[in-house]
Amino acid sequence: MPNPSTHRRAGRLATLAVAVSATTSFFATAPAGAAEPAPAASPPTPTACPATVADIADCWTGQDSNGAFYAIAVPHEWNRSLLVHAHGGPDLGETSDPSRSVDDLDRWAVMVREGYAWAGSSYRRGGFGTEMAAIDTESVRKIFIDTWGKPRLTLLHGQSWGGDVAAKTAETFGNAADKPYDGVLLTSGVLAGATRGYDYRVDLRAVYQYYCQNHPRPTEVQYPVWMGLRPGSTMTSAGLRSRLQECTGFQSEPTERTPLQQRNLDDILGVTGIPERTLESHLRFATFTFRDIVSTRLGGRNPFSNRSIRYSGSHDDAALNKGVERFSADQSAVRDLSFDSDLTGDVRVPVLTMHAIDDPTAFVEHESAYRATLTAAGNADHLVQTFTHESEHSSLSNSEYATVIHALETWVDTGAKPTPASIANACPEHDSDYSTGCLFDPAFHPGSYASRVNPRPGATRWPALTAGQYSAWDRQGGVGIAP
Repeated sequence: MPNPSTHRRAGRLATLAVAVSATTSFFATAPAGAAEPAPAASPPTPTACPATVADIADCWTGQDSNGAFYAIAVPHEWNRSLLVHAHGGPDLGETSDPSRSVDDLDRWAVMVREGYAWAGSSYRRGGFGTEMAAIDTESVRKIFIDTWGKPRLTLLHGQSWGGDVAAKTAETFGNAADKPYDGVLLTSGVLAGATRGYDYRVDLRAVYQYYCQNHPRPTEVQYPVWMGLRPGSTMTSAGLRSRLQECTGFQSEPTERTPLQQRNLDDILGVTGIPERTLESHLRFATFTFRDIVSTRLGGRNPFSNRSIRYSGSHDDAALNKGVERFSADQSAVRDLSFDSDLTGDVRVPVLTMHAIDDPTAFVEHESAYRATLTAAGNADHLVQTFTHESEHSSLSNSEYATVIHALETWVDTGAKPTPASIANACPEHDSDYSTGCLFDPAFHPGSYASRVNPRPGATRWPALTAGQYSAWDRQGGVGIAP
């Protein structure tokens, strides 16, 4: 069944109301985050480019009719193709951040240096909302076309959570009659969606509290850990870091940790499989972003569960499983989070992905979830996945970014599907320009998502959201997360 048109999607989501659960007195009686009237849209205004592209491009910034700031760059020697960028995060500011899209332009300057025009939205607000971000991503594409005309090709790029945003944008808007996107590039993508893609952080939040008992402390107001953090808490990232250090000594040299700190750290890492170097960032997400998802976006309803999970990898698994906090999801919250962020695999243009094998933030097994999703939807022929021997998440080698964007463009132009080997073989030519390395591994295949993340009942079948269920909820209305 075709996806709804851009006009229908934007109009329906603009009036979407999130139901509020009365399961806890911590929550207000109306959903938080009610939108302020959006400022008047501003056309692209010339601005100084980031230094990384200032010598080769002209830049513009503006704000769309939803209040989302955006940035655009057009090379002096434009190849007539446009790259529409979806940024990661989510950021947690209450309003659109005018610097975010400019920062991302600077970060992926390689695309502009390769001749592509670049357009990116900062989204209308911070906080979770995949469909909101998809609408704002589509908005900046339209702004570009209204000003510069239709490009020869339009390619869609998403990084990290932006990978989920870009994939959702392709599913929601990409099948329109005018075929707005010709190809999709997803790098370091969170491609399992939110109802499954954050389960390892759900486990971290529960396991951390079992061992550390300081988030909250026994002397503080108690709340279930699936909230992430209670509404109204004034805890900061620095405060959270202090508690993590208190419990695990993660900032100290191993010789300076107490035996209990070392055992706590070993147990938390052993059970969750989270790398030590990103333990703090994962716990921040499971604290502050979970609060945003649960309290602000879902009106206090819980979309997470660990009721069936048998934890292992600690010094005493029996004690852990007996004492860890258990909870079950509110199915209406699962429905709304799924509709907003899970992927159906309904994509009908070439999709190329690139992912570091040792990505410490979005585990490489997210790619297995995405392949399984497209396979179940009958669209696996549209997908090529590449993997690199890197240990980064936020950015990979510029030589590799240049390689994959050209491989995608060639695939779109010729219809000849690349292979991981052909992409790896093409990289040295681009490395002669950037000298940042070519670390592709054409033979690598990630394990299943369930091999890395404790699967919940029924969560080994993909997609997490079928196109039929998506369409049914869409016709029902009132489902999802408000912009």
